[in-house]
Amino acid sequence: MAKQNNNGDDTKTVQAVERALLILETLAEAGVPITITEIAQKTSLTLGTTHRLLYTMMQRGFVEQDAENSKYRLGIKAFQIGIAATYFKDLRSVARPVMEDLQQRYNETVNLATLDGSEVVYVDQVESTNIVVVRMFARTGNRGPAHCTGSGKVLLSSLPQDKLEDMAYNMELRKFSNETITDPEMLLKELSRVKQDGYALDLGERDEGVRCVAAPIYNFKGQVVAALSISGPSIRITTPFIKNELVDAIKKAAKTISIQLGHNGN
Repeated sequence: MAKQNNNGDDTKTVQAVERALLILETLAEAGVPITITEIAQKTSLTLGTTHRLLYTMMQRGFVEQDAENSKYRLGIKAFQIGIAATYFKDLRSVARPVMEDLQQRYNETVNLATLDGSEVVYVDQVESTNIVVVRMFARTGNRGPAHCTGSGKVLLSSLPQDKLEDMAYNMELRKFSNETITDPEMLLKELSRVKQDGYALDLGERDEGVRCVAAPIYNFKGQVVAALSISGPSIRITTPFIKNELVDAIKKAAKTISIQLGHNGN
């Protein structure tokens, strides 16, 4: 049974949010629609407070009320958020074995990233154990610029053309090295190539001396939901190695993950 937090840490929380979450937890634990009186009793809230919070959450789609018996249940918005959280867990769990296989095969760092606006978010990583390891900005939980990273370019290239053009001309194209693309037209041309070829390269655009090859991961709807990449120092990630080995390897690995997420593989 959900109860209010009385452990002395409530000075760091927002009471209204705490109470709303308590109601959501109570509805989830009940498993069936329940009355407002039951909700108030289980949460130790007054009927007035319970009613106001339920009304607010109903307006936002987090709670629904049965028209016949006036009982309350979780709404579609709560379901959608739960599905989203499960998706990210599934994405990582599906991708992890493939990432580990890539890392063991080449002993270079393998990354899993998603797009958030004009930035990439690194949601998982299997790091190289090579003695010569370049410390890159990419770490699990870190963010990075999309315009000059392999993963970022893969993810940007999947956007609708009108949105992509708007972003190219309005987001900051910060220069990190002499290789960084800072011109919108050049970036759009590069992203067009990425979309056509099915992979992206970062040849020292974000970090000098670091190279990266990335490919898109698709979900069952055929949407690009993440990027898989492999990175390492340019002394090991040479141009012939990229062309003859890594491009094919990263595309095959990304396709394996996509198929496991329900994509048809085409």
